[in-house]
Amino acid sequence: MAGQCLNHPERQIAIRDYSDGHGRDVTYGELRARADAIAAHLQARGVGRGDRVGVLLSQTPWCAASHLAIWMLGAISVPLFKLFQRDALATRISDADLALVLTDAEGAVQLGDLADAVIAAEYDAPGTVGITATGPDDPAVLIYTSGTTGRPKGALHGHRILTGHLPGVSISHDHLGQPGDCLWTPADWAWIGGLFDVLMPGLALGIPVVAARMEKFTADECLRICHAGRVRNVFFPPTALRILKAADATIPGLRSVASGGEPLGAEMLAWGRQAFGVTINEFYGQTECNMVASSCGADFSPRPGCIGKPVPGHDLAVIDPQGEPTDQEGDIAVRRGSASMMLEYWRRSEATTEKFRGGWLVTGDRGIWDGDYLRFVGREDDVITSAGYRIGPAEIEDCLMTHPAVATVGVVGKPDRLRTEIVKAYVVLRPGHSAEAAALQDHVRDRLARYSYPREIAFVDALPMTVTGKVIRKELKARATAEADTETEVNL
Repeated sequence: MAGQCLNHPERQIAIRDYSDGHGRDVTYGELRARADAIAAHLQARGVGRGDRVGVLLSQTPWCAASHLAIWMLGAISVPLFKLFQRDALATRISDADLALVLTDAEGAVQLGDLADAVIAAEYDAPGTVGITATGPDDPAVLIYTSGTTGRPKGALHGHRILTGHLPGVSISHDHLGQPGDCLWTPADWAWIGGLFDVLMPGLALGIPVVAARMEKFTADECLRICHAGRVRNVFFPPTALRILKAADATIPGLRSVASGGEPLGAEMLAWGRQAFGVTINEFYGQTECNMVASSCGADFSPRPGCIGKPVPGHDLAVIDPQGEPTDQEGDIAVRRGSASMMLEYWRRSEATTEKFRGGWLVTGDRGIWDGDYLRFVGREDDVITSAGYRIGPAEIEDCLMTHPAVATVGVVGKPDRLRTEIVKAYVVLRPGHSAEAAALQDHVRDRLARYSYPREIAFVDALPMTVTGKVIRKELKARATAEADTETEVNL
C-alpha cells in the first residue's frame, strides 16, 4: 500500500500543509524522505512484519509519513485520535498491545506512561528503507470503531483496503482526478473517513491533499482553509454541514462535496446546491467495510432518503434473517470478499463470527431497495416500533431539520405501555430562534405520516455526539427509557 501512495514524480505536490496556519507544499519526494527516516528508526528499534505501532498525530504530513513508514516495514499502523483522554487511549493501546506510538510533543504528554512516545518529526535524517513485499490480505491497519454500539472494537484491515476505497472515493467526487482537483476534509485522519476516504486515496491518485488542523470546526475557519488551500473536493461529515447551514455559509469554487456517516434529507441536499453550487454526494460504509455505496451527481440524480447505489467491486444486498436477499426491509449487508472489508475484529473471534450471516457481513443497519437505490431506514437498534408501525428515525430527523428554527435533532423510541414505543425528539434550536413543540409536531405530521410524528419533544442545549460527529442515539434512548421508568413509578 505504501508503494501505491508514493508512486508519483518526486517534485509533484502530495500535501498542502496548513497544519501550523501557514501554507507549505510537501512533494512526494519529501514525503518519501520523511517516511524513509521514520521507517529506518523503527527498524532499528526492532519493528517488523506484524508489529503494531500507534500513530497519535493530527492532520500533518508527519501523520501521513508515519503510516507509510509502518506499512513499508510490513507492520500494522494503529490510528489514535488526539482528542482522546487517557482512558480512551489506554483502552486502545492495551487492546492493540502497542509498545511504540509515533506522535508529537503534545501527544507525548498525553501518552504519559501508557506507551513509548516516538516524536516522528525528530527523525528526518537521510535514510533509505525498501518496501517490504506484502499481499492484499496481509494486515496493514487496525482501526477502532467509535464505540456507538458498545466497547470499541479493532477492525483489522489488509493492504487491499486502499484498493477497495478508490472506486467509491472517485464516484463520490464526481470522478475524482479532474484538472485542478484538491482534497480536504475536516474529519481527523485518525478515523477511516479521514484516512481512507481522503488522505490515502488522494496520495494514490496523485491529487493534492490539504492538511489543516482544526481545534474546533467553525464556518469561518472552514472557509479560510478552503480558500487558502485552493480546495476543490471536500468530504463534509453531516455535523459539519449542519454547522455551515446554521451559519448560512457558502463556499464558492468547489467541484464536488461528499458526505457520509448519516443520511441527508431533501432540505440539506437542496441547501447544499445553493451553498456549494454542486449536488452533495452521499456515500455509505462503516469502519468494518467502507465505501460500498455512493451517489454520483455527475451520473445520476440523488434520491432523498437513499444513500446511493452499490459501488463497483462491492456486492451489496438487503437480507432477511436467514441471510437471503430480499426486496423487503431487512439488514444491509456486503458479500464477503470486498476489498475494503476487514479481515477480522482484532482478537475477537466470536465477535467476528457474529458479524457475518452466511457469506454476508451484516452492517447492523436496516434498509430497503428503492429500484437500484439503497434507502437507509436506520440502525437495527434505532428502528422504532409504535402501534405496530416500524419507523426509521432518520426520516423524522430530516423532516425536523427543514424547520427554520431547528439546528440539529436526535429521534429515538421511548417505551410506552400502550403503543410499545412512542417517537421522541430531542431538539437543539438555532441561536436566536424559538419554537413550540406543537408547531414542530405539526411540521412532521403535515409532511410525513400521522403515526410517525414525535409525540414528545424535548428542547436541549446539545446532543451526545461521538468524536466523529454522529449522534449517539443509544444515550438518547437510555435517557428516554429512564424518563419512561420514572413516569411509570409516579403513576403506580
